[in-house]
Amino acid sequence: MNETGLLFLLAIVGFIAGVINTIAGGGSLLTLPMLIFMGLPPAVANGTNRIGIFIQSITSIAGFKSKGIKPSFFGLFLGISALIGSLIGAQIAIDIKGETFNKILAIIMVVVVLFMVFKPKIKVEDLIERTKGKHFWVSILTFFFIGIYGGFIQAGVGIFILLALTSINYLSLVKSNAVKVLVVFVYTIGALAIFAYHQQIDYLYGFILAFGNASGGWIASRWSVKKGDGLVKIFLIIMVTAMAIKLWVDS
Repeated sequence: MNETGLLFLLAIVGFIAGVINTIAGGGSLLTLPMLIFMGLPPAVANGTNRIGIFIQSITSIAGFKSKGIKPSFFGLFLGISALIGSLIGAQIAIDIKGETFNKILAIIMVVVVLFMVFKPKIKVEDLIERTKGKHFWVSILTFFFIGIYGGFIQAGVGIFILLALTSINYLSLVKSNAVKVLVVFVYTIGALAIFAYHQQIDYLYGFILAFGNASGGWIASRWSVKKGDGLVKIFLIIMVTAMAIKLWVDS
């Protein structure tokens, strides 16, 4: 496939990832391997992927705001905690060897997909939100470690954020998603800065991917897509398993 065809395919994968991130989470499980398969070194693929995540976060925040759900100070505090962690995680990703990164990514891909399939379903509609006192500080500490993971590899971080917000703070799924995109936006600034400083970003691929990510995320955020969740899980299981095997074998 020629360069133009690859760029078009990258945009399509970005679009699919944007939709997946909105209705299920885990879109980076597709975009990271795609960037690696296009010839980028693992660290560069990891850095390049952040451009798509960053711009998608902006469109998602705008989408929530258009529905009357504005960014909160609670989400901002969590984002700052995650930002500090992301600086550590991104630096670890820069320093690690490419072959080791591929094997870690392969393992994480399988673990995250299994978690997506078997994660506990938590109903918080009738529970009182817990965003102050000890629960606030537990969340601050939790999001510091989430930030380390997000800065390191990003893949599946949205799932862990939603799990933390619903199980610790009893936020509704809608509010949790609104907080999630704000947190990702804030900590991605730090991760992007680290990768850019070390020149680990391919900006052409990054902005092509971002176009797809943002388009998919915006469209999915405007539609109430619920029936597609099961289909997305099946698609992810097949694609991620195949990509994980290839990453492991090629390392």
